[in-house]
Amino acid sequence: MEKLDALRQTLPDHSKDLKLNIQSVLSQSKLEAPRLWGCALASAVATGDDELVAATLADAEAAGVAAESLEDARAAASLMAMNNVYYRFRHFMGGSYDDLPARLRMNRIARPASNKVDFELFSLVVSAINGCEMCVQSHEKVVIEGGVTREQVHDAVRIGAVVAGLATGLRQR
Repeated sequence: MEKLDALRQTLPDHSKDLKLNIQSVLSQSKLEAPRLWGCALASAVATGDDELVAATLADAEAAGVAAESLEDARAAASLMAMNNVYYRFRHFMGGSYDDLPARLRMNRIARPASNKVDFELFSLVVSAINGCEMCVQSHEKVVIEGGVTREQVHDAVRIGAVVAGLATGLRQR
């Protein structure tokens, strides 16, 4: 976690909790490395903070995470940027648009580079960051059915929350 450690040291004093939390959520997780770092990278991409993305990517690569998992994390963040807006709109409208097809390409969800459950977990975390209730529920159902435990889902969302907070703290420097 060398690059993220260096980055977290640049946080202002008012972000001390984030300094501690990023270290804690990444070192005490029940997630295996590909899922842990995939969630962290997808979250960093979702925040739009290039410095945070670069540090997270470097640490994920240093941890030996396969390129396919990291590519899926980036793809999940990009795809959820679209889906979360669209499905949040449909949810806001109380079903009055549910009869219309989305007609948005989402092939990557069905054919990820790594595996479907991990891609869905990355999508869940980004959907939580983006505040899309429908997407969070949909992805959570798939990952639970795919064998991810509640504790692992919880850890994944905690990672997303802290990475999102970290991005905000970094903008305060």
